[in-house]
Amino acid sequence: MRACPLLLPAVLFLASPSAGSEPFAVHRYDGPVREQPAERPRVTAKPTDDFDVTGSGDHPAWRQAEWTTLRRRQSDGHPYDTRFKVLYSKTGLYFLIDGTDRTLTATMSEDFMDLWNEDVFEVFLWTDERYPVYFEYEISPLNRELAILVPNFGGRFLGWRPWHYDGNRLIKKATAVVGGAKESNASIQGWRAELFIPYAVLQPLQNVPPAAGTRWRLNVYRMDYDGGRRTQWDWAPVGNSFHEFEKFGDLLFADK
Repeated sequence: MRACPLLLPAVLFLASPSAGSEPFAVHRYDGPVREQPAERPRVTAKPTDDFDVTGSGDHPAWRQAEWTTLRRRQSDGHPYDTRFKVLYSKTGLYFLIDGTDRTLTATMSEDFMDLWNEDVFEVFLWTDERYPVYFEYEISPLNRELAILVPNFGGRFLGWRPWHYDGNRLIKKATAVVGGAKESNASIQGWRAELFIPYAVLQPLQNVPPAAGTRWRLNVYRMDYDGGRRTQWDWAPVGNSFHEFEKFGDLLFADK
């Protein structure tokens, strides 16, 4: 097999867009962009020992992490709240994402589908600012995932699926629904996702694994489609595309 020119341990996820077309997963939306702050936001991840991911978020390790709120990008969008927590261990990153909701608008029954077209939480990790390559992870209420490595050169980007995605490279994930059933179109009060992203799956991104004092760039997003109407949330404000990685916030790794 010939070596991939980008030297990424992945396989091509989608074909290259033609000139003038919109790259996949650009996440454009209806409605104006709110004014962006001059300073980007910052969140700190505290260290933890590894623990099991269940979707409930009730492990004692989470008590040391504070909730960080996402902002709704459309002022007239669905009036739901969204928040997240983050921790890190010697082997990977933990995320807990939680949101209120009314309808579980998700039908996709397989991983690596176009999850952003239904209810979804998203985590973007840019580990080294020297290179325009970052990791994108999406998870639906039905516990379906999309994990891709994204080279982004001047706004032209593609997603590359992990190769040998098993063993210590496999992301651990679980979702839980509040006030209803975990099934398509169910009436619910909210849902949450708990994730463990191992450093091994981020290879060959640089500045991995992090140590105390390391700084990565991060963004966390949400999409909701209740009633056929799309609403979006972000942590670090971006423009028309979720892939404006230069606007991501700071993720700082604490020593304790």
